Amino acid sequence: MQAQAKLRQLRMAPRKVRLMADLVRGKPVNEAVNELRFARKAAAKPVEKLIKSAIANAVQGNPNLDVDDLVISTITVDQGPIRWSIMPRAMGRAFWISKKTSHVTVVLSDGAGDE
Repeated sequence: MQAQAKLRQLRMAPRKVRLMADLVRGKPVNEAVNELRFARKAAAKPVEKLIKSAIANAVQGNPNLDVDDLVISTITVDQGPIRWSIMPRAMGRAFWISKKTSHVTVVLSDGAGDE
């Protein structure tokens, strides 16, 4: 059985979120949530919240499911739309600043009957 959750338009650069995604990829959900809780990165909190949402989706789909058997089978971080803003500079110039966003997708599986 598989369950997934998506986080779209996260206002954080994808390269920063990928650090936390790589940290938890392939681990059991309890261990992953525990590692993210104590990680000292800003991206850890939204990724932890997303994994908890995927756990809730799995339990909603199958109430008899044992949460301890769930494993993060896939976690992907893609770049979302870039919002541009202008920073005024000296002598009437202006610099463009890119505000990057991320799309994060988590797929949990229990290893029974997948594919």
